[in-house]
Amino acid sequence: MAPDIPPTLRVRSLCCERDGRALFVGLSFELAAGAALQIVGANGAGKSTLIRTLIGSASDFQGEILWGDRPYPHSLAQLRQSLLYIGHNAGIRRGLTPLENLTWYGASRQAALAALDAVDLYGFEDLPCQQLSAGQNRRVALARLYLPGVPQLWILDEPLAALDVHGVATLEKRMAAHLAQGGSMLLTSHQPVAIEALSRLNLSDFTPHSYGEDLDGPREEVAHEY
Repeated sequence: MAPDIPPTLRVRSLCCERDGRALFVGLSFELAAGAALQIVGANGAGKSTLIRTLIGSASDFQGEILWGDRPYPHSLAQLRQSLLYIGHNAGIRRGLTPLENLTWYGASRQAALAALDAVDLYGFEDLPCQQLSAGQNRRVALARLYLPGVPQLWILDEPLAALDVHGVATLEKRMAAHLAQGGSMLLTSHQPVAIEALSRLNLSDFTPHSYGEDLDGPREEVAHEY
């Protein structure tokens, strides 16, 4: 029997717009097991729109998105079973403690304590998150990456934000381990990420002006005088 091959995320000729304006056009990439992709681009290039589209919370797009061999939206339920998404706002309930936040996601107390220890939050597990710093709340969110049964695909929006140098190094080590175990990852970050398997894609290269077309088709070439 052939071994199970983890699904690949495929994006083909993707075009997204906001408020009637095309953000990017002709975007294509593949994200297979063991691969990591960093999305970069100028402010307003569409990084957050791309992430919302990939996780299925935005449906206004042209092109094709596939998880495995099935296109969206038919494959969304399957993808969400294989997805761990941490947004820029971290998804932390500030009235709960770090321990309560992780057990809310279904972790056992023992697993939650081990995950918090891995992100250097031992001793803070019973403090309300509203009493913690921005960096500590970010680490509460990232502790989900250390829980048992972590999904194959990670989509992380600015995961390095508010982390100190040690926190960044710890996260990079965890990311590398996930990829080495056959996981895949897409992230946005304004900071460099020191992972050997990481490739980069600049959304600014796919704006209608730089790409030479808009949603209605190719633009006419303009003659320049020299």
